[in-house]
Amino acid sequence: MEVDAVPSIHYPLPRHRNEGPVRVGLLIPLQGPAGIFGPSCEFCAALAVDHINAEGGLLGREVQLQVVDGGDAPSRVADEVDRLLRDDQIDAIVGWHSSAVRQAVAPRVRARVPYIYTALYEGGEVTPGLFMTGETPHRQVLAALSWLAREADISRWTIIGDDYVWPRRTAAEATAAAAECGVTFADNIFVTPDINTHSAALLELEQRDSDGVLMLMLGEHGVQFNRQFVSAGLDESLARLSPLMDENMLLAGGTSTTRNLYSTAGYFETLATAESLDLSARYARKYGSDAPVLNSVGESCYEGMLLLAELIGGARSLDVASLCASAPGTIYSSPRGEVAVTGQDLEQQVYLAQAAGLNFDILTAL
Repeated sequence: MEVDAVPSIHYPLPRHRNEGPVRVGLLIPLQGPAGIFGPSCEFCAALAVDHINAEGGLLGREVQLQVVDGGDAPSRVADEVDRLLRDDQIDAIVGWHSSAVRQAVAPRVRARVPYIYTALYEGGEVTPGLFMTGETPHRQVLAALSWLAREADISRWTIIGDDYVWPRRTAAEATAAAAECGVTFADNIFVTPDINTHSAALLELEQRDSDGVLMLMLGEHGVQFNRQFVSAGLDESLARLSPLMDENMLLAGGTSTTRNLYSTAGYFETLATAESLDLSARYARKYGSDAPVLNSVGESCYEGMLLLAELIGGARSLDVASLCASAPGTIYSSPRGEVAVTGQDLEQQVYLAQAAGLNFDILTAL
């Protein structure tokens, strides 16, 4: 289905038009467990650039992307970003990458350029000049747990997650809010993100008195876990909920791994809003049927580019201080619907969905 109109982005006419392109460093994973998301991120960001440039660019200047690998070790990613900034090769940063990478990069950026972080994250970021489009645990994980306890009688959970900042802080917030959500947690299990077997973790799950598993795993690591979870027969008795389970991961795991699997996010490809349907149509027209999957992670990079455009348009400047001063109250339409900047985060609708084959059926808006 195609929708004719796209959300309009209006940019003020600049005083000078011959200042060269606005160069955006697209910081996305090209390797490691999250490398599975990289192609979708790049394609969606490029589609957003097409839209922005068709609307007049940023401050009347053409937008260009420079892809930077955010899947390397956090210190090496931070070194590369710092080099690009020192050499004046990028004017802004947009990207989906782990919180560990963000925590290494942010102090090196030091508000020299605007930085839009598009991944779901643990919340609480206050670095000046850093804006977040991703979902946070309170609006995403806690709301989903409450709904599943109330509507599906799934209330006893075990958390299993990768051993780094986002899973640990999300698990801590979920555990602290257990009574408020109407759930209990039997245990928190954290595993090394790059291991190939989850035998010990699966054995622990078998010994817990749980209805479900809250998965806080990154990309290919979550795919491996799902395969081994199903091979152990645990999908017959345990539901799984993940705030980071996208269409790419469904495709990688196959339909046999999707029974009783739930996901929660601000965007799914099956979201039936005019803006979402329009994005799907334009993505298909540009890239064809063999393109990387249009998913929540990729769409977040599209979202990040839209937010950058709105902030620069509102401030009429690339200056970080000007962006920060004008950002509060910024509201715009995107594939996620109407969103608003609140502090440094994006106020947005979040959904709960259940896997159905290689797609998601949206159950409710949380």
